[in-house]
Amino acid sequence: QVQLVESGGGLVQAGGALRLSCAASGRAFSSYDMGWFRQAPGKEREFVAAIARTGGSTYYADSVKGRFTISRDNAKYTVFLQMNSLKPEDTAVYYCSARVYPRSYYSPRAYDYWGQGTQVTVSS
Repeated sequence: QVQLVESGGGLVQAGGALRLSCAASGRAFSSYDMGWFRQAPGKEREFVAAIARTGGSTYYADSVKGRFTISRDNAKYTVFLQMNSLKPEDTAVYYCSARVYPRSYYSPRAYDYWGQGTQVTVSS
């Protein structure tokens, strides 16, 4: 079992930046691949980024590639999402997630644990 708590969301103007953090507690953090997803009102939850348990591989949605960076600090049980050049269409609730088994990185159904989410609002 792992518990996940996101922080760092807020209101920012278009072109600005935010850094989301996800603090994990419980079972060894390095046992999990980690992902970030987002969900806008009336839309399905969508993949944003993921990082392998060792930190050696990262994956991004095309819509955020080149603007967002996912990273992790296994010693501090934390995963980060640095978001630069934010756009109004990035507005959503952002969720941190943890995956035990090596399934698809891109599907929310592949993840076993979820945080409560943090709101990101980008104004135009």
